[in-house]
Amino acid sequence: MKKGRQDRIAETLTHIDFAPPSNGTYNNTGSCRQLVNYMEHEDLERIGKGIYTEGFFNLTEDNIYKSTVIKDIDSNIGQLLKTDAKFYAIHVSPSKKELQAMGNTEQEQAEAMKRYIREVFIPEYAKNFNKELFASDIKFYGKIHFDRSRSEYELNMHCHLIVSRKDQSNKKKLSPLTNHKNTKKGTVTGGFDRINLFQQAEQGFDKLFNYNRQQTESFDYHNTMKNNSISEQLKLQEQKNQDSEKGMIINQDSNQENMFSFNLANKEVDKQAFNTDKQTGKKQNYNIFKNHSTKSLVGFIASEVTLDSNPNIEEQQQEKIKRKRKFPKL
Repeated sequence: MKKGRQDRIAETLTHIDFAPPSNGTYNNTGSCRQLVNYMEHEDLERIGKGIYTEGFFNLTEDNIYKSTVIKDIDSNIGQLLKTDAKFYAIHVSPSKKELQAMGNTEQEQAEAMKRYIREVFIPEYAKNFNKELFASDIKFYGKIHFDRSRSEYELNMHCHLIVSRKDQSNKKKLSPLTNHKNTKKGTVTGGFDRINLFQQAEQGFDKLFNYNRQQTESFDYHNTMKNNSISEQLKLQEQKNQDSEKGMIINQDSNQENMFSFNLANKEVDKQAFNTDKQTGKKQNYNIFKNHSTKSLVGFIASEVTLDSNPNIEEQQQEKIKRKRKFPKL
């Protein structure tokens, strides 16, 4: 898988992987000291900058000393051969959207991550061995990291887990890398179903943080698009398109309901206005009549005053009198 493809997947769903054994940091046939030292490297950088750090934790305790982690894992190796794996390294990296659901600050996200590991991941990890195990049967230690500068993924907070090959009682061998799945007979009974672990861990995350996961964010979707046949991929893509169309219909129905409510509100306002007009109509008509009559009366008085004070009318009347005097009747 190309890096660009990995980055796109990492942005949309929790990335859980089991680090393959190597001759370096992840050499798991001897002491876990080298891995534990690596898990603590970020603390030294953050402490030097005065930035918040998280110590080692397990199912019930926080801020556990590094020396305690090394001693506990290295001593829990009963009946294991020199070349047998003594522990396993697991990485749990939430997506950017999932981190937002886990909190707004690094400290909030770190507390949420520890809760997720304790309440969801480790219990599901124990169940997947099909040996009637519980979270309390798993010996593990976790360490929160906040920086991704040393990784190909460009996410921030993630968790490193170191899990003992043996259970807490130091009697049962537990390997998450086995290819056996729920076997009943043979040298290996129980096995481990990694696909089921990814699915259950995802569902547990959504329930714990009330996360509304879209289909394209799910492990099943990406696993199908990556590994399944073309016909199955097309079927899944068709389902995605149908879900999108349903979403559009729901939005349209919502808009119609809003428009209907808007129209009802307008009708109610018009009805209230009509009732108000009906109640005050007589008073309004009287005021209009009163105002109209007053204006007419004022106009009439003004015209009368104008006529009485017109000098031309007075001169005309005087001229008529003179004419009568000048030309008396015979």
